[in-house]
Amino acid sequence: MALLTRIRGPRDLDRLTPGQLERLAAEIRTFLVDAVSKTGGHLGPNLGVVELTIALHRVFHSPKDKVLFDTGHQSYVHKLLTGRQDFTALKGKGGLSGYPSRAESEHDVIENSHASTVLGWAEGIAKANELLGRRDHHVAAVIGDGALTGGMAWEALNNIAAAKDRPLVIVVNDNERSYAPTIGGLANHLATLRTTDGYERFLARGKDILERTPVVGKPLYETLHGAKKGLKDFIAPQGMFEDLGLKYVGPIDGHDIEALESALQRAKRFNGPVIVHCLTEKGRGYQPALQDEADRFHAVGKIHPDTGLPIAESGADWTSVFGEEMVKLGEERDDIVAITAAMLQPVGLDKFAKRFPDRVYDVGIAEQHAAVSAAGLATGGVHPVVAVYATFLNRAFDQVLMDVALHKCGVTFVLDRAGITGTDGASHNGMWDMSILQVVPGLRIAAPRDADQVRAQLREAVEVDDAPTVVRYSKGAVGPAVRALSRIGGMDVLREPGTKSPDVLLVSVGALAPMCLEIAGLLDQQGITTTVVDPRWVKPVDEALPGLAARHRVVVTVEDNSRAGGVGSAVSQALRDAGVDVPLRDFGIPPRFLDHASRKEVMAEIGLTAPDIARQVTGLVARIDVPGEKTSDEAEPAEVAGD
Repeated sequence: MALLTRIRGPRDLDRLTPGQLERLAAEIRTFLVDAVSKTGGHLGPNLGVVELTIALHRVFHSPKDKVLFDTGHQSYVHKLLTGRQDFTALKGKGGLSGYPSRAESEHDVIENSHASTVLGWAEGIAKANELLGRRDHHVAAVIGDGALTGGMAWEALNNIAAAKDRPLVIVVNDNERSYAPTIGGLANHLATLRTTDGYERFLARGKDILERTPVVGKPLYETLHGAKKGLKDFIAPQGMFEDLGLKYVGPIDGHDIEALESALQRAKRFNGPVIVHCLTEKGRGYQPALQDEADRFHAVGKIHPDTGLPIAESGADWTSVFGEEMVKLGEERDDIVAITAAMLQPVGLDKFAKRFPDRVYDVGIAEQHAAVSAAGLATGGVHPVVAVYATFLNRAFDQVLMDVALHKCGVTFVLDRAGITGTDGASHNGMWDMSILQVVPGLRIAAPRDADQVRAQLREAVEVDDAPTVVRYSKGAVGPAVRALSRIGGMDVLREPGTKSPDVLLVSVGALAPMCLEIAGLLDQQGITTTVVDPRWVKPVDEALPGLAARHRVVVTVEDNSRAGGVGSAVSQALRDAGVDVPLRDFGIPPRFLDHASRKEVMAEIGLTAPDIARQVTGLVARIDVPGEKTSDEAEPAEVAGD
């Protein structure tokens, strides 16, 4: 690592010779495999952009020039070249973020890590440069071919093209993949650009032949050259971009630093928007990644660096339970179809796709389209299951509300990685879905507590044909089954206190059931009797809940979702509407963005643990009969799990 350790900032690259740059690229790949294998992280995308990132930082002068990444999971090389080479705690508490982070470096700009946004950012920054007269400031936006399947990217391109004299360099990192191989019309277009000879070479060969042809040769060549635009579209159809008013350069070998620098320098000098189309190989230089057909080691856990095999086998996870049940449903019902947004394998639909290839639709990074298309499918007589990460459903809220719910379409949304996910940071915590979906009329939300309930509630959801349904579950391994003792209304009773006048009704939401049972055990040690119920369907609030609450001294809700507008708020409103005047205390995620760390560490930081909650509930019960004490919703909120 002799060269890499000498790089403390981008300008250190300026003194390196072409040979040294190639050695640096090799050192970076060795470093990435060694470091990421120890911590886990996004390996394949970063192995593919080593030379491209080196070239970007040699041509553009960050931080004066803004080098932007979409979605940011390919920013590890950028971190290395901007002075951040301690990867020992990558994605861990106190370590480097897995995405760009403004708190880490002045070289980082966008840190939300949701795809297809970079061109909007770039257009806005370029406008600001223009308005403020910063003619020596440049903007380079790196976007993958996968992210170009998102509608936001094309909304931005439409506006970028409208200002033909506003400098902006768009680098298309074309590796034919987002997570998995990119599909759709744009993918086919880029494939054509990759595999077709450029028209300039065609014209050069044609000119040589025609100019040697007597009489008709020269007029034919002039006609041919005059028709160059039409030929360009036929032979190398980059015309799609140029028709938008965007200068096109490429395709460029994304692993040839000299060619990349030349193309980027030309684009930088051009006084207007330019697309530089770079062909890269995801997972380059690491054979286990190249042999991984699914996603080229897009994201890995801890692995053996030599083999790429995981160090520890994990048990069954929530995602695989859903995926297996989807196959069973598909075998039982011909009308079940699946939709995902460029995440077929991460959300567990790969087995369904293999079994029913004609009944699965990958729409690219286009969650809005996924929801509207699902409404159309439901209207056409089938039942779509739309599977996305919980954090990404935020992007399709209007479509869920106005297209699916308003039209009473039977669509099931399955939200993977709901609640605190931890290591991927603020943008990937699925902590808003149960809040934003509370306002959607007719929509129903299921929060399974274990694998058996994932299976059961998924089946219940797809039986609903006149309203949207949602099934949301956590990331990672699913724990043992949590047995129900009885059922009240539609709620499962997980613990009964054995007394007619129990103190606490504890409403457990989803995967937090084991923790809620632990809380009840801790309260029991303090002489506080507790009933624990799992509502199963948290929206709408079960009709039996207010009556059950009235038989207790206090109600406590515990959810893996934002406290602002979440299940606790809905239960509180239901009690007020029913005239049940029982103090309620809600525990959940405080309304703030959470730093990356493990799920366990994040939950401890915000007080969403059994001891923390039991301690607060014990204090509440002790004060409940003391005159003048605040014991209900009037208590002042705190920046912790509960108030």
